[in-house]
Amino acid sequence: MNVAIVLSGGTGTRLGGDIPKQYIRVNNKMIIGYCLDTVINHGMIDAVQIVADRDWHEPIMHEINKMNISASVFKGFSLPGKTRQLSIFNGLEDVMKYAGEDDYVIIHDAARPLVSAETIADCLDKAREHDGAMPALPMKDTVYFSEDGRTISSLLKRESIFAGQAPEAFALGAYYRANKSLMPDKILKINGSAEPAVMAGMDIAMTNGDENNFKITTKADLERFCEIIRERKGD
Repeated sequence: MNVAIVLSGGTGTRLGGDIPKQYIRVNNKMIIGYCLDTVINHGMIDAVQIVADRDWHEPIMHEINKMNISASVFKGFSLPGKTRQLSIFNGLEDVMKYAGEDDYVIIHDAARPLVSAETIADCLDKAREHDGAMPALPMKDTVYFSEDGRTISSLLKRESIFAGQAPEAFALGAYYRANKSLMPDKILKINGSAEPAVMAGMDIAMTNGDENNFKITTKADLERFCEIIRERKGD
């Protein structure tokens, strides 16, 4: 079984809107709806767990009910934690109630609405050859390290640095244990989904990233997304 955890618990404060960014409507559809269209309807995804605040459960269900999907695919909601990784852990705790140690979990952000079916398939395929996988993009710019955040300390090897994206796929049992071992305090310091897996010694492979699979964080990101949707509607 392949289970998707869709993270939709963020507040979107950096965008400056009245509602979290993933619930903004673009062309009469919530941003999370674009994400769910791809994830829920993906042929390799058997179950979906959504992490979201209770206030948004009903609007999300309204989006889901408009999709032509099997009633068994959507498994339910998990509540957000105070950090992204705690939200993931809450989702994992609920997923472990119906999935097995040998299953796979794929974690994605509702605020990355343009994820492709190919990216999801690549991650799941590669995860089965390793312990997990994630898409990554090579760095285009020259990258520097700064000790104090004000001056350049050293030049980093650009060819050795990659920008990680979501979704990230993992062997479920091993990834759950990796996160549980960090509870309750160490998990608060985790910055990326793959970090607990790497800390636990899991073998995490990289797949090809996608420039369009960006996370909507700023107003410029939202404008870029809206433009892509307008172009696609016009095709």
